[in-house]
Amino acid sequence: MLFNSFDFAVFLPIVFICYWFVFNKNNKSQNLFVLFASYVFYGCWDWRFLILIAISTAVDYIVGRQLSSTKSNQKRKAWLWLSIFVNLGFLGFFKYYNFFLEEFINVFSFFSYEISASSINIILPVGISFYTFQTLSYTIDVYKRKIEPTRDWIAFAAFVSFFPQLVAGPIERARDLLPQFFKKRAFDYHKGVDGLQQILWGFFKKIVIADNCAQFADLIFAESAELNGSTLLLGSFFFAFQIYGDFSGYSDIAIGIARLFGFNLSRNFAFPYFSRDIAEFWRRWHISLTSWFKDYVYIPLGGSRGSRFKQLRNVFIVFIISGFWHGANWTFICWGGFHALLFLPLLWLGRNRVNIDVVASGRFLPTFKEVLQMGLTFSLVLLGWIFFRAENLNHALSYIGSIFSSSFFEIPFFYGRNDALVCLCLIFVFVIIEWKGKDGAYAIDHIVKNWTRTWKLVFYYLILICIFLFDGQEHDFIYFQF
Repeated sequence: MLFNSFDFAVFLPIVFICYWFVFNKNNKSQNLFVLFASYVFYGCWDWRFLILIAISTAVDYIVGRQLSSTKSNQKRKAWLWLSIFVNLGFLGFFKYYNFFLEEFINVFSFFSYEISASSINIILPVGISFYTFQTLSYTIDVYKRKIEPTRDWIAFAAFVSFFPQLVAGPIERARDLLPQFFKKRAFDYHKGVDGLQQILWGFFKKIVIADNCAQFADLIFAESAELNGSTLLLGSFFFAFQIYGDFSGYSDIAIGIARLFGFNLSRNFAFPYFSRDIAEFWRRWHISLTSWFKDYVYIPLGGSRGSRFKQLRNVFIVFIISGFWHGANWTFICWGGFHALLFLPLLWLGRNRVNIDVVASGRFLPTFKEVLQMGLTFSLVLLGWIFFRAENLNHALSYIGSIFSSSFFEIPFFYGRNDALVCLCLIFVFVIIEWKGKDGAYAIDHIVKNWTRTWKLVFYYLILICIFLFDGQEHDFIYFQF
């Protein structure tokens, strides 16, 4: 069930009304209804997916209880490894089985040994990478005694399957989201209005920006062998705004929906394309995943402790794993490695935490230095997105090679070029709004903060008009495949 579908437009109001007016007697009944609604939401893709999430939930609930009651460190480690094995086992099988099988066959073929093995037609469960990491954070934190395990099965199951952020994040920590299921929740009008406002902006990002950019990005990447370098650069530009509008739009919608039900989800994007270096970009892009890898991979590896070589090694490992998390393809691994190579010099020089504040905070115009920094960072990110979007490594390398050729100086030419000009104008308006609202949690929240009610309504209606006017071909959210 997509957020931008008619089914969800019917589903959400029904769930909202039942949640606040039928099951509002106590937390237990609300949590039970949230669990039911989440399973209906997830089961709409494929009811078989519910079996996996139910097993993962049951295993981690039991493991959490056992970690609390078991005194032996050896037994506690065994229970933790059971959780890791089950969760990563599911993720590894459904997402990476065919990839490893093909690479295994290729290795033996290189040494002239032929192995007869066939891949399996596996359906990747939607959002498995997200809820796997979310539930793993619970057992790891219980093992480290950072949180107490819950005895409430319903609350825990609702936490794992919470439908607003189930399939594409943000990846919530148990210590942040789970306690909210035990607090008394009463409808807050101002929080509800704020949630609707963020949902509206999320739909604008998805429908007006991402979906319109998608048609040109798809076209250019599909026909890249026949197009000139300037057109290919434009294609990577369209994809950059497609993936940003798509993923940050989903996060805005998820955060806004959760707010309608009295929950606060963590911020997942903080205007990453205004970053002044790659380190700042990764503090602002997919924040929940970056912080997850920091806490559960980087720090256990040693973090910033030890020699400079070990720090560089730890960062490199995290980036490679992050790339692999996105998909079973060498393009994602190269994308992660590319960002590692951009990040490591900053770490080596001790400049990875120079740009912590918001760029040009309180100012509309950036300095010339800030313009150069943002331009360089965005250009490098743009180059990395080519690996992310390409079908395979050969496609990525040939695409980049064509950009850095003499045809780069030719005028972009492709089917639908005139329509693309309209899309570029939309992107320009979008960037101006994002820049104006960069000091807030999300763009329009900061912009309309001091406006009168009348001007706010006019602004909201303009956004709605844009959504209906520029409603292009419906596309799935990109991160559903991860």
